[in-house]
Amino acid sequence: MQTWIQSINWSEIGTKALTVSIQLIGILIVFLIIRAIGKKFIATSFKKFREQRNISHGRVHTLEKLASNVFSYILLFIVITLIVGVFEYDIAPLIAGAGIVGLAIGFGAQGLVSDVVTGFFILLERQLEVDEYVTVAGLDGIVEEVGLRTTRLRGFDGTVHYIPNREISSLSNHSRSNMRALVDMSISYDDNIDEAMEVMQKVCDKIAVEEELIKEGPHVVGVQNLGDSDVVIRIIAQTANMEQWGIERRLRKEMKEALEAHGIEIPFPHQVNLRKEAN
Repeated sequence: MQTWIQSINWSEIGTKALTVSIQLIGILIVFLIIRAIGKKFIATSFKKFREQRNISHGRVHTLEKLASNVFSYILLFIVITLIVGVFEYDIAPLIAGAGIVGLAIGFGAQGLVSDVVTGFFILLERQLEVDEYVTVAGLDGIVEEVGLRTTRLRGFDGTVHYIPNREISSLSNHSRSNMRALVDMSISYDDNIDEAMEVMQKVCDKIAVEEELIKEGPHVVGVQNLGDSDVVIRIIAQTANMEQWGIERRLRKEMKEALEAHGIEIPFPHQVNLRKEAN
């Protein structure tokens, strides 16, 4: 055993290990530099493209993310090929293997192919873009990234959803037009409906003048429902995209204040506690 250890050319092994380490570090450094330069180039190119073609920010951001992903995948494959070459393996079989892997994907990995194809058509048909509010696969949120395989969606509670593109069988885009603000206000049966609607419309007219985010209305459309203890009156408006919730909150606040100022009751459940006295 000792003779075998002594027969090992430790100098050659050390030199080889040092050479391989230097080459690997060099490849890593070059990889990081090229990736940084490539992503910077992509970002600059798409910025100029947007300025020249006057394309929406969301569309440019979507295509920029996609181009960055494709660039990263290609660069990673090249790096893996170089690392294999450092260990003096013939890279020709690796390149040939890439073709075999491609065939395997075509025949076996149908889900992956479906993801890529679906993602391609989503981008081609401009069904969604980055920063848009959409409903996808039963989930609501803001699009953060559209990739070749998955779409990243951030819910309003902060949760990030990664949705495989093949699961996007139906898609609702809420960011392509004005949005509707809808508010239902209740008054008691004892109050005058016409008077309440007049008070509410004055509030609507005031807010319409003050809010630039309102594109149409607000209008008091009339009695929406007759409840067990209240009369429901509906107000609707058209707002700028993604601004409907803020307008609804303001409408509710000022409607309540105006109705109370005119002595119009807003019904709410009353709980009465009955105590049976002992005889």
